[in-house]
Amino acid sequence: MRERLRAGFLNDHGLGEADRRPLAGDASARRYERLSADRPLILMDTPPPENVGIFADIAEALRARGYSAPEVIAEDRENGFLLLEDLGDDIFARLIEAGAPEKELYRLAVDFLIDLAAAKPPEFLPHFSDDYVMAQNALFVDFYLAEKLGHPLEAEPRAFYDDIWRNLLPRMRAGPEVMLLRDFHSENLLYLNDRDGVKALGLLDFQDALKGPPAYDLVSLLQDARRDVTEPMAAELVYHYLDNTGIEEAAFRESYAILGAHRALRILGIFTRLAKVDGKTRYLDMIPRMQKHLAANLAHPGLAGLQNWLALTIGEGKS
Repeated sequence: MRERLRAGFLNDHGLGEADRRPLAGDASARRYERLSADRPLILMDTPPPENVGIFADIAEALRARGYSAPEVIAEDRENGFLLLEDLGDDIFARLIEAGAPEKELYRLAVDFLIDLAAAKPPEFLPHFSDDYVMAQNALFVDFYLAEKLGHPLEAEPRAFYDDIWRNLLPRMRAGPEVMLLRDFHSENLLYLNDRDGVKALGLLDFQDALKGPPAYDLVSLLQDARRDVTEPMAAELVYHYLDNTGIEEAAFRESYAILGAHRALRILGIFTRLAKVDGKTRYLDMIPRMQKHLAANLAHPGLAGLQNWLALTIGEGKS
């Protein structure tokens, strides 16, 4: 059924005979294919109930600001198909592995975030709300922690965990509210050598964008689940961001640590779920890196309560 819908969409746009090559996907049900046509194109296949129109709307908003999100050539929002401009294969992670200058690429990504912080986020984006954070934090308890303990967490320590986070939430929001691309990391960023300035940064996988605190995407970039960023380079890039945004440093660094801990906990829960529920065991290989990121964030004095809770509950959280 899905293949018939996919073929129909391609036929409607004169691409029924195009060669199709699958591209590597992500942790979702989305799939991508590269099409041989008069111009390079990508077919994005997003089965409902996920709303493919969100990606198209965000791409349009990013392009309207002069950023290099892929152009949407054609769409079928009801059935979940988009034809996208093909921005190429020069993904940061791949370029760095081949010897490209890592610091220059990461500096380009941070310059983009600096530029993004200067503009108000699109009104249609949902908020990175306290309720959202609490729901995402629960993934850690429901999957990673339950797996570690061998049973669900009891009600009393879970209530302590939630109380700790409710106390952290107000300190999470340092700086202006900005557009968060959310999955802003080395495998979702491209270098476009025919474009200048921040336009040289190609953007992928932003359909989960929200509006919220600016430290989030910087954490996503520098605390990557898939590759290591050295501490000296990460520190230099954080300073570069602070110097060029004017956000008060102490508040931003606390926000960075809180958001880093939240993101690490969320990802630990998701990776455990992907392995245990969906059989995607390759994500288990990335868990040690996320544990390391979590410990680094918990070293901030503002997270002492969370660090102690994790140490008492499962003996983790210290670097």
